[in-house]
Amino acid sequence: MTDTAPRPTLEAVAARAGVSRATVSRVVNGGDGVRDILVERVRKAVEELGYVPNQAARSLVTRRHDAIAVVVAEPETRVFADPFFAHQLRGISKELTAHDNQLVLLLTEGRDDHARVGRYLAGGHVDGALVFSLHLDDPLPELIQRAGVPTVFGGRPGWSGDRRGVVYVDSDNRGGARDAVRHLAGLGRTRIAHITGALDQTSAVDRLDGYRDVMVDADPRLIAEADFTPAGGERAMRELLDRCPDVDAVFAASDLTASGALRVLREAGRRVPDDVALIGFDDMLPVAEQTDPPLTTVRQDIEEMGRLMARLLLRGLDRGTSREGVGGTPSSVVLPTTLVRRASA
Repeated sequence: MTDTAPRPTLEAVAARAGVSRATVSRVVNGGDGVRDILVERVRKAVEELGYVPNQAARSLVTRRHDAIAVVVAEPETRVFADPFFAHQLRGISKELTAHDNQLVLLLTEGRDDHARVGRYLAGGHVDGALVFSLHLDDPLPELIQRAGVPTVFGGRPGWSGDRRGVVYVDSDNRGGARDAVRHLAGLGRTRIAHITGALDQTSAVDRLDGYRDVMVDADPRLIAEADFTPAGGERAMRELLDRCPDVDAVFAASDLTASGALRVLREAGRRVPDDVALIGFDDMLPVAEQTDPPLTTVRQDIEEMGRLMARLLLRGLDRGTSREGVGGTPSSVVLPTTLVRRASA
């Protein structure tokens, strides 16, 4: 064990700056009423001494912890395997870091974890929460409302009950799906199938609705349910080939799902795009550009969604919070999508 130098104190900073301890406290803890010249002297002394404010003391003054909980309603095996979550977390982290806030990551493996997350949020450890990948039967919205924590959700809310004051960031899932299916129809494809995402999530429901908007009279056998994973895409594609061997196009609800479907089509001797055209959703470059052939897909700006979630929450906190949600209730945001054409369709 090595000896460490004692941490600089408020008194040491005050002595170096030639001001009172109370003045130093107001400056480092974000208080008002200090002349600019004194603020500059205090900041210079803080830098010279390497003083680090005590977070507990700072919180007493500002009533802020400068920490935000990011709640992902998925098990860790899914979160760390799916690049979608990495993109969204990167956007959130960039925005929080730019505003000197800490990210506290909370994952839910099962019902016991939901209760744990609810207790943590109610315990006053964080200023707010960013929550995404919710499922329709998820108890988290009710637990969060009970905890009284300002919250911004990723994705259109799909739970029942009072949604007043709910703020969310989402992509135009339904419009993006329509664009994908119209593109396939424009290629002259007539047996266009859809591999869904997990239908207990609103993004998957919206993409299915977008498919149905275009394929009004589609054969129900052309719809196969999956779960946004490569394995789900493989299972669904096998079902489709068994039920509808004449399928000539597939719109998959995610790039990962499309990658699984692509493997099955190759195993079955179906050429993409010659025999079956294929479109995904997300435009996650590690997936979409590395498939063979590269994947035509609907691009949503996943990282920007994360940044916007964090930005809306921090703006609400800056305006003041209430137990009902984000102070001032900023408007929800739905980002546009873009069809990115590559070689698969």
